[in-house]
Amino acid sequence: MEQETILQGFRYRQLATELEGRITSGQYKLGERMPSLRNLHQRTGYSITTVAQAYAELQTRGLVEPRHKSGFFVCAAPLRSLPLPRGGGQSLDRPRKVSISSLAESILSVLHDPSVLPFGAALPACELLPLRQLASASRSVRRHYFTGHGLGYGHPQGEEVLRRRIAARMLHVGRQVDAGELVITNGCLDGIQLCLRAVAQPGDIIITESPTFTCYLQLIEQLGLMALEIPTDPQSGIDLGLLEEALFNGTWRRNRVAACLLNPSFHNPLGFDMPPARKQELVELLAAQQIPVIEDDIYGDLHFGTTRPVPLKRFDSQGLVLYCSSFSKTLAPDFRVGWIMPGRYHEQIARLQFNSSIARSKLPQLIVADFLEHENYDRHLRRLRQAISHQVASTARAIARFFPEGTKLTAPDGGYILWVELPDGVDGMELYQRAKMEKIFIIPGVIASSTGRFKNCIRISCGTPWSETMEQGMRRLGELAAQMAEEGR
Repeated sequence: MEQETILQGFRYRQLATELEGRITSGQYKLGERMPSLRNLHQRTGYSITTVAQAYAELQTRGLVEPRHKSGFFVCAAPLRSLPLPRGGGQSLDRPRKVSISSLAESILSVLHDPSVLPFGAALPACELLPLRQLASASRSVRRHYFTGHGLGYGHPQGEEVLRRRIAARMLHVGRQVDAGELVITNGCLDGIQLCLRAVAQPGDIIITESPTFTCYLQLIEQLGLMALEIPTDPQSGIDLGLLEEALFNGTWRRNRVAACLLNPSFHNPLGFDMPPARKQELVELLAAQQIPVIEDDIYGDLHFGTTRPVPLKRFDSQGLVLYCSSFSKTLAPDFRVGWIMPGRYHEQIARLQFNSSIARSKLPQLIVADFLEHENYDRHLRRLRQAISHQVASTARAIARFFPEGTKLTAPDGGYILWVELPDGVDGMELYQRAKMEKIFIIPGVIASSTGRFKNCIRISCGTPWSETMEQGMRRLGELAAQMAEEGR
C-alpha cells in the first residue's frame, strides 16, 4: 500500500511536469481550456485521482485555474514571479588585480562529473542537439577529408567555406560581411583571449560588467591585466554614467584602460539584453575615446522572442568592436568552432592565431559548414529556443515555489542562465558546498566578481530538459537554502 502511494505521487508530479511543458511551449495557449479529467484519464491510463492531483499541482505552480463547471484553463494572468536582484551596486570601484583562478577551477571541475544534476553547466544537453543531421554531415565530409590533402594544415584564418557561410548569416550586424573579415577560433573563449592579447599589455585595465562571466576574470588574471568592474543592472545592463566616469578618472593614468570586455546580449550571468539605444550610446562613448570593446555574442541566437538582439557590432563605424561568437552553445560544444570579426585589429589577431597554433582543425569546421549549407541550422535553432524557453520558465517557477522568502530572480528573454539573489545571511558558497554533497551542481556568485561581492548569489543554468528529477533537485536546493536562512536568523 505504501509503495502504491509513493508511485501515485510520482505519477501525478510526472504528469504535471509533462503538461507544464506543453503549456510553456505554446501547445496550450493562455486562456485555453485544458483536457478534462476524464479525457486525460483515458489518454494516459492514470486514475482520475492522479489526474486531479496533477491539476492541483499545476494550480500551485500558477499555470492553470479552475472555472466552475467548465474545467481547468491556462492562466491568463502573468505567472507568479520574484523581484529582480539588485545588480552590481551604484558606486565605482577601483581597478584591481584578479586572483580567482584557483577557486574557480576547483568549483568548475564539477562540470565533468556526470553524476551531478547540471544546474551549473550553461550548455545544451545532448538530447537537444541535432545528432542525426550532424552525423550525416560528418559522413559527407569524411568521404573527401581522408583523400588528397585532407589531413594537411588548413587556412590560418579558418576554412573559407565555413567563413563564407558564417558571413552570410551575420545579417544582424547591419551590413554585408565578407568572409575575409572573419577568423575561426577554438571556441568563443579562445577568440576572447586572442582579442585581449591584441589590444592589451600586462598592467592595462580591462573594464567588465559586474557581475561578470568567471572565465573573463580568469583570462584577465592569466594575462597579467587589471579588472575594473562597472555596476550592471539586471535589465538595462552596464551603468553608462559610471562607465564614463571610469574613462575620465585621472587617478588611474598610470594604468591604461585598454578595452571593455562585455556580454550585452543575454548576459552571463544576469541574462539581460541591453536595449539597442543603450548599446549604440555605449559604442559611441567608447569610440570617442578610441577604446576597443570585445563583444561576446555567444547567446545572441538563443532569443525567446521573434527578434534576434542587435549586437554592439551593428553600431561600429570605426572597427573598434571585436565581435566574438561560436557554435558551442547552439550546435556542438565539443567541436570548439568559434569565430571573431575583429575590425581594425584583424591583422594582429591573424598573426597571434598563426603564432599560437598555425591553424585550427579542419574536420569540425567542414562538418559545421556542411550542416549550414543544407539549411538545417535555422530549423534546429527554432526547436532549441523553444526547448530552452520552457526549461528557463520551468526552473524559474520552481525557484519561486521552493526557495525561501526574500529570494530574488532575473527574468531573461534568452540564453540558459538565471541569477538568484538569496536572502541576506544565506551564503552562496556554503549553499554550493551543501548542494554538492547531494549531487546538485550550482555556481556560487562569488566567482562572478573579483571584488568579493555577490556572496549571497548563485547562478543556475537551464540547459537540460525539465523533468521530475530536475524538479526534485530544485526542490531540494530550495530546502537547503531555507535551512540556511533559518540558521541565519
